[in-house]
Amino acid sequence: MIHPQAQALLDLIAQRNLPPMQALSPVEARAYYRDRRTLTQPAAPPVAEVREMQCDGPAGAIPLRLYKPLPRAGATLADAAALPVLVYFHGGGWTIGDLDTHDVLCRQLANAAHCAVVSVDYRMGPEHRFPAAALDCHTATRWVQRFAEPLGLDPARIAVGGDSAGGNLAAVVAILARDGGDLPLAFQLLIYPATDMRAVHPSHTTNGKGYLLERETIAYYHDHYIDDRMHDEDWRASPLLHPDLSGLPPSLLLTAGFDPLRDEGLDYADALAAAGNRNTYVCFEREIHGFITMGKVIDEANAAVALCAAELARALAR
Repeated sequence: MIHPQAQALLDLIAQRNLPPMQALSPVEARAYYRDRRTLTQPAAPPVAEVREMQCDGPAGAIPLRLYKPLPRAGATLADAAALPVLVYFHGGGWTIGDLDTHDVLCRQLANAAHCAVVSVDYRMGPEHRFPAAALDCHTATRWVQRFAEPLGLDPARIAVGGDSAGGNLAAVVAILARDGGDLPLAFQLLIYPATDMRAVHPSHTTNGKGYLLERETIAYYHDHYIDDRMHDEDWRASPLLHPDLSGLPPSLLLTAGFDPLRDEGLDYADALAAAGNRNTYVCFEREIHGFITMGKVIDEANAAVALCAAELARALAR
């Protein structure tokens, strides 16, 4: 069954007659998403440092936000080595979301995994169409590697990660990094990623109505990012369709049982494992899409964050 806390959230949304994302313009949807996050997200935990940065991108500056974790209890100067780093890409259907909507999650992961996090504010549709987001995310990851040492980061311990559209972008960046041969990545954190833009998996039907992210919402996001259906077959949009998924970094892939993206996430995990990669797959069977940022109202979100952080810490250990 669906988790009672997730169902209570869905009931509250229905009672308040809140508009679905597809009923709003992209500008309205972005403001709506940013403003409503405080209803479901925990308070932002303190971290040791937050720094606003930017890097040069294919079409101008890409805003970045660096988080450094609080020191471990009993840490000494001898422990002050370069930090491993997670380059994080926010979710939001390549259309909404920003550095602020995922600020709490980035802080949580930094502290719990004791790693730095660099959050990337990549270009989004409809102003910037496919493959703009993927190009920005790859560029930002390469920049983090290049300037890791001046930032107090370890260029040999870099992970990529993201949720939903951000999980899609992390998977794409991992493939681009492998193919480029000069950007070694240590880990992929893929949280209910979109991996097949064709939306043909059964869960798009079974979970396509009544669970927050609906088929119509997915089409809304898709059409703002993808301007030609032929791009659905491009692996930079649909990493599941890449003909060779071997030689990729270890990964943790999370899905939610009542998520339209559940089945394509499972298929991607299976494809990664079949190609010889180390991969752990966990499905939170009672949860809905987007739940990991909802720790204020859904307890399993906090368990999911703890799991992600533990796997990150293990993968990024010296």
